[in-house]
Amino acid sequence: MIPQEFIQSLLGRVDIVDVVDRYVKLKKAGSNFSACCPFHNEKTPSFTVSPSKQFYHCFGCGAHGNAIGFLMEYSGLAYPEAIRALAETVGMPVPETRGRPDKPGAAEAPALTARMMDALSHYRAELKKSKAAIDYLKGRGVSGEIAARYGLGFAPDGWQNLEAVFTDYASASLKDTGLVIDSEPEGERKSRRYDRFRNRVMFPILDARGNVIGFGGRVIGEGEPKYLNSPETPLFEKGRELYGLYQARRAIRDANQVIVVEGYMDVVALAQHGVENAVATLGTATTPVHVSKLLKLADNVVFCFDGDAAGRKAAWRALEVSLPVLADGKVVSFLFLPPEDDPDTYVRRLGKPAFMKVLKEAKPLSQFLFSELSSHFELGSPEGRAALVAEALPLLKQVVAPTLRILLRDALSKLSGVDRDELADLGPAPTPLPTRQAPPMRKARANAPTPEAQVALALLEFPELAKLVGASVFPASASGAALRELSTFLVGLGERPNVGQVLEHFRDTPSLGLVEAALGSPAFGRNPDLEASRRDVEAYFQRQRVDLTSAKTQELVRVDVSTLSDEQREALLEGLRRKAEFDENLDRENRSKP
Repeated sequence: MIPQEFIQSLLGRVDIVDVVDRYVKLKKAGSNFSACCPFHNEKTPSFTVSPSKQFYHCFGCGAHGNAIGFLMEYSGLAYPEAIRALAETVGMPVPETRGRPDKPGAAEAPALTARMMDALSHYRAELKKSKAAIDYLKGRGVSGEIAARYGLGFAPDGWQNLEAVFTDYASASLKDTGLVIDSEPEGERKSRRYDRFRNRVMFPILDARGNVIGFGGRVIGEGEPKYLNSPETPLFEKGRELYGLYQARRAIRDANQVIVVEGYMDVVALAQHGVENAVATLGTATTPVHVSKLLKLADNVVFCFDGDAAGRKAAWRALEVSLPVLADGKVVSFLFLPPEDDPDTYVRRLGKPAFMKVLKEAKPLSQFLFSELSSHFELGSPEGRAALVAEALPLLKQVVAPTLRILLRDALSKLSGVDRDELADLGPAPTPLPTRQAPPMRKARANAPTPEAQVALALLEFPELAKLVGASVFPASASGAALRELSTFLVGLGERPNVGQVLEHFRDTPSLGLVEAALGSPAFGRNPDLEASRRDVEAYFQRQRVDLTSAKTQELVRVDVSTLSDEQREALLEGLRRKAEFDENLDRENRSKP
């Protein structure tokens, strides 16, 4: 939907080092920059960002890509959203596109975002004027610093306060923000517009770029509902967003853990006491998208709920949606506080040390799963154990992680007394749930790169070598066609060719396989030698010329020599001579190698 010309221009303008460094602290390492990989847990840095190639690559897990791919993988942005986020950083307006946008209302998103920011400024200014709101936050232990960090505000009482903020208060577009409501007309009385949020402390909900996409409001004093959230809008989908994730992202990475709580004040109170890696669901049950997004950011996700019946019900729902998206090496746990406490009251009453202590006692998913199931059945009887198995098997069938799947089956076998082999036939592992964003690109794991992939690797390391290719002979194959397209594109890039632009050009094309094979080579980025690469490229195309000559020669050999013209006989002899010379040189080079 966004023109390729614009995307290529954008990648030529941004610097991937600046993009990555906003999220992962990079250190200079020769001509490149390095850090511990943000996509897997490691102690020794293997994540490299190349300013010359405009490309990132992890030699540990194989993650690689350009600036767009990094934002998609790190922040969970969809492809168009990642492009828009990059464009904002360099002040490039994304051109209007024709056709169906990536989701309803996407074309209007920038204008709606600007309105939401205007509303935030209004609410923050009103907070400074409201003694009642300030006293409420002070009573909850919230400092001015934390209030500012989370952008807290106040919506004063009154039906149409936002009319002073938006001169087009009656416009249809303002309703798309979710900030206002139109009443239903009754009889002769016409519909009336009024502010959705009134007499409430306001908690802005931010997307991965820090833009306001919605609000949550906590009523001051008595009133229902106690918490009110923005409705679904073109900007805001409750099932995809998490409160506080923008502010917590760095702390989540540092701790390799994220704590999921239920309320806005839980997040704010934990941050006030130094627990900064907490997020909250937005007045809705946990969804697979929530869990999938969090497991990309950390290896450990802890759901922290009240210990009452409602808290356990919410935890069970979180367990169910976690099963299809869990991967081996990822841990989901459950922490239940005393029934009289939530994270807000607990940390304010006992402090950070006490909270961190109970956090370590969180139950792993497997323990919570079987303890909860066991509590519903009488395991002293065959009937009770059979009921347990009947209840557990559908849940275990949802598990995609192969090792976890086996271990959960073994645990069920021990608990039920049913032989593990009898439980083994659980059917094929389910397909992971689809997500909106494109999957991260990973290096190809081929044991022996093809000659074409080796040449592509040399060209990607040294794009200037593409000029050597010219009108060379390419193999009559898909990989040969891909190599020709790669060479042509590199020459066309001009003075500043980079791998980031190459990867974007070949995204979703048949030629991407060759590029991925080259980027996935263990040799990529490991101190390549220009002259050696030049010799490899020249040798490859010399081989192609010889093979072409040889093919023509073979055609002549199969013909009665007496029927050939003098010119054809000369071509035959020259072809045989050149092939013999090439084979002799190749044999000599192979014998000279250590």
